Amino acid sequence: MSATERMVTILLAGTALIVFLFVSAPTELPDGKSEQASPEATVPVAKVLAILAAENDVARSLYTSQIVGAGKAVGLQFSEHWQDASIEAGPLPALFLRSTAAEVFAVTPDLGLFLGSEYPIAASNLFSDSQMQQFRKVAENGEAVMFPDAGANTFTAMYPDYASVQACVTCHNEHPDSPKNDSKLQDIMGATTWTYPRDRVSAAEALQLIRSLRNGFIQTYTRYVEKARGFSRAPQIGDKWPSGGDYCLPAPEEFAAEFERRAALATSTALLDLFEAKGEE
Repeated sequence: MSATERMVTILLAGTALIVFLFVSAPTELPDGKSEQASPEATVPVAKVLAILAAENDVARSLYTSQIVGAGKAVGLQFSEHWQDASIEAGPLPALFLRSTAAEVFAVTPDLGLFLGSEYPIAASNLFSDSQMQQFRKVAENGEAVMFPDAGANTFTAMYPDYASVQACVTCHNEHPDSPKNDSKLQDIMGATTWTYPRDRVSAAEALQLIRSLRNGFIQTYTRYVEKARGFSRAPQIGDKWPSGGDYCLPAPEEFAAEFERRAALATSTALLDLFEAKGEE
């Protein structure tokens, strides 16, 4: 396949991905469980989890910079207690991920996602003993690790979670429940951790996992927007990002479109590589 033919294929795949992942409504699989992988046509779940991790990085970066960072600059608030009825705030980036994980679990309970740490603020985010051994490899060299977790009967993938924003570092260091108060910018503060009960999945299941994650991003952002509409000083919800002095938030469909613009090419390329490799097995 020539470079031009490959690029055309990737772009067409990206268009198809948009239709499948955003236009098609996510459906819960029978009995609330993921479709069983077909033994005749499967791909390594490690490669699918790598795609999910990359998409998560895009979504968190978009939310952190364009919603939280830009929002704070114009007076919007963000809090760990954002779901309390009396709090007029949106979720902090770590809680955006936690809410996304809950949305994913509701549709695809086999797929686990959490932000684990050696020094978590919430005790529920502390790694188990076997996970801790693997995380220390991540913390030492900054590279992802993937391994079967016999204790949890899952395949697990961990990706380093860096302290990339000073506000997050300060919040963690100053939190009264934090067991560590000397974190610095660019420290590895934990690992985005994915679990799945099988090491191979069907092509249809791989796409369903991506669609479920994307749905989780949008559902979480939509919940925030719906709450923001009821603030005593409600931001304008529309076609402007909260920048340049504008006290507003993008509508969910605009957030989804910007995420898609940033993620589509890399995801389409990864899927093409994945299924081309499958065809060569």
